[in-house]
Amino acid sequence: MRKFMTRHIYIILTVILTACGTTATDKNDRKIQSNKVETTTNLQSVVSTDNNQLEDTTDYNNATYFVVVADTSLDYSTLHKKMFDLNSKLKIPIDTMGRFYNKTKNLIALPDNDEDEIYAGDYFPRRFPSHNLSLEYLNFYQRQAGEKTIALVTGIYETEKSADSALTVLHKTEKKVFKIKADIYVGCMH
Repeated sequence: MRKFMTRHIYIILTVILTACGTTATDKNDRKIQSNKVETTTNLQSVVSTDNNQLEDTTDYNNATYFVVVADTSLDYSTLHKKMFDLNSKLKIPIDTMGRFYNKTKNLIALPDNDEDEIYAGDYFPRRFPSHNLSLEYLNFYQRQAGEKTIALVTGIYETEKSADSALTVLHKTEKKVFKIKADIYVGCMH
């Protein structure tokens, strides 16, 4: 019975976790694939409780990643210019995920007519490992940051070693660069 229940839990979790993958486009209509959660490496064993009910002890909705930030500011245009300067100097690609700065809303946002009806006209954060430059709200990665503080993110890394390598390279041109160990929500946002 335990094998039967465990197998069904894995199947259900696989369906749930893979259903949340999304495709976004940037201003140049290039397709950008978000990374889907690898379910087999994230699943932990199911533990039996005292009353023989199965209890799942894994948090499938969060992951610990290392976010490297080149600079922060409340001024979008300053960081936007700096992002293009870094792109030119270090050849790190820019991925806007289709977002832009909406002056009327004072918000980094998807277009109001975006195909994602839930987040159209609103901020949708970068949540998965990537080696791209983007402008994000810092409080998504560092809870104590101010609500409108913008971060020039240079990458999100699965391992601290990878983040430290990026820091070493970036520190040669950016003196303010830092790393955040972030607990990031990676579950379905719909």
